[in-house]
Amino acid sequence: MVSIYSAYDQIAELLATVEPEKLMKLKATAAMQKRLETLMDKSKAGILTKEEKDELDHYLVLERLVRLSKIRAQQRLLAA
Repeated sequence: MVSIYSAYDQIAELLATVEPEKLMKLKATAAMQKRLETLMDKSKAGILTKEEKDELDHYLVLERLVRLSKIRAQQRLLAA
């Protein structure tokens, strides 16, 4: 059975093959990081709007995908 997690793994694997060196350097901009922190603070305080919850969920999915991709890229670089 295919799950969302296996889909993440497949996309992460694809991203890791593109240019592992560049992927390892990828990070959120200062503005994105600040927005994520704001959303997380509001979430902890229980004051997120539905739109903000959706936005936070998207940030978390992207963060997971990039993290998985970086793990795969690091494995490729170490194997080279």
